[in-house]
Amino acid sequence: MTLKKAFLLINGEPPIVFPDLSKYDIVCATDGGYKHLMNHNITPDFISGDFDSLAELPKDVEVIHTPDQDFTDFDKILNILKEKGFVYIDVYGASGQEQDHFLGNLSTAVHWKNTLKLTFFDNYGYYFLADKQIEIKNCKNKIVSLVPLTPVEGISTTGLKYPLNNENLSFGKRIGTRNTAINEVVTIAHNSGDLFVFVNM
Repeated sequence: MTLKKAFLLINGEPPIVFPDLSKYDIVCATDGGYKHLMNHNITPDFISGDFDSLAELPKDVEVIHTPDQDFTDFDKILNILKEKGFVYIDVYGASGQEQDHFLGNLSTAVHWKNTLKLTFFDNYGYYFLADKQIEIKNCKNKIVSLVPLTPVEGISTTGLKYPLNNENLSFGKRIGTRNTAINEVVTIAHNSGDLFVFVNM
């Protein structure tokens, strides 16, 4: 069975080069991200948000108004995608520009960790909240960083220049930035905590 996957653009730094959108089952954006799609003549399946950053609503795109200010536009559009049956979502525009938005987007990823599989892409690489055991392919010579949002215990890795063997990471004490992949395949396992993995191209 082919898993459905969504492309989502939110209001951070837009991609310099867009991926092949034909591989996605749905293309969508928050209202802030929609202007970047317009700049590249890309028509999404729908857009969502409070529309405070759009002067005029499009006529040829489904518009889902979500004015609730208790949640971010990112959080609200993830809920819409979940209701549409999507679990695997590639998110662009989550980093760059205002860094409080970036940290808020990481927090949103933690909130949805048991429901959605989010992979974030920017102009430098990609990052994601790791499952307890993961395997990353096509890694050799790339920079791999392990950043714990909460204390992470029992981390073990293979394929990295500086491996971890049942070790702990904690923000403000010890994090695992700027490691190098020495193999094409890197494995990372941990016992508990919220661990973000960044892979720089």
